[in-house]
Amino acid sequence: MDHVAALYVVPTPIGNLADITPRAIEVLKQVDLIACEDTRHSGKLLNHFGIETRTMAVHDHNERNRAASIIAKLEQGESIALISDAGTPLISDPGYHLVSQVREAGFAVIPLPGACAAITALSASGLPSDRFSFEGFLPAKEKGRSDRLSALVDATRTLIFYESPHRILPSLNSMAQHFGEDRLMVMAREITKTFETFLSGTIAQVIEKVESDANQQKGEIVLMIKGAEVKEDGELSPEVISTLTLLSKELPLKKAAAITAQIYGLKKNALYKTGLELDL
Repeated sequence: MDHVAALYVVPTPIGNLADITPRAIEVLKQVDLIACEDTRHSGKLLNHFGIETRTMAVHDHNERNRAASIIAKLEQGESIALISDAGTPLISDPGYHLVSQVREAGFAVIPLPGACAAITALSASGLPSDRFSFEGFLPAKEKGRSDRLSALVDATRTLIFYESPHRILPSLNSMAQHFGEDRLMVMAREITKTFETFLSGTIAQVIEKVESDANQQKGEIVLMIKGAEVKEDGELSPEVISTLTLLSKELPLKKAAAITAQIYGLKKNALYKTGLELDL
C-alpha cells in the first residue's frame, strides 16, 4: 500500500472472522491510525490479526468533533482507516459526517469492498434483488415506526431493515399491520455466525416462528419484505404520483415523467399522460 494521506473506509467481518479480506488487513496494518466505533470491541479483531496500529474512538456522539482532529492528521500526511463494530462503515453506522468533511477538505476517501449484512442477507433471501431499498433501523417508538412503514406500503421494491432483538416482535407486528399478514418476507439472523438462520414465509408465518422460539429473538437481525405488487390495471400507486408531483415542481413535466419512469420501472409516456390529467 502506497503511503498517502487518505481516509480508508474498511469493512470488517459481520461474524465469521475469515471474511476479512487480505487487503483490509494490509491497510489496517499500514495506516497511521484506525478510527473505531468502539476501540474495545475492535481491539479483539485487531489483536486476532496481529494489527498493532493505534486507535481512536469515533462514534455517533463525538464524530463531528473528531472530524477536525482527523483532518488535521491528514494535513500532516498521515493515513487513517475508518472501521465500525462490524460490516461496512456508514451503513447504519457512524462515519457519514467524517467522510463528508474529509472529502470537503480535499482529501481522498478510498473505499474497500467487504462484508455488509444487508447485501449478504438479500443475496440468499430468494426475494427480488433487481431493485431494493435499504431502510436501516426503524424508529424505536411506535408512532415513528408506524409513520415510516405507512410511507412504504406501496413501494414495489424489496425493503431491507435492520432490527434489534428486543424490538423484533413489535416491528414484525407493525409490519403485519401495515403491509398485511400475507406479504412475503425473509428474516435473516446471525449471518455468517454459528447459529445463522433464515426464516421465510408470510409475515404472519414468520411472527409465529419467532414467537414460538426464543432463540429467534436474539442476535443481529435483517428483515426483508417483498415489495407491493405492481397494479395491473394501470393505476399508479400514491408513491409514484407523489414522486411525479414533486419532480414536476422543479422540472418540465416531460423530464419529471422520464425520471419517475426510470425510478419505478414504468413507461414515461403513461406518466406524462397522468401528469397532464393531474394538471402538473
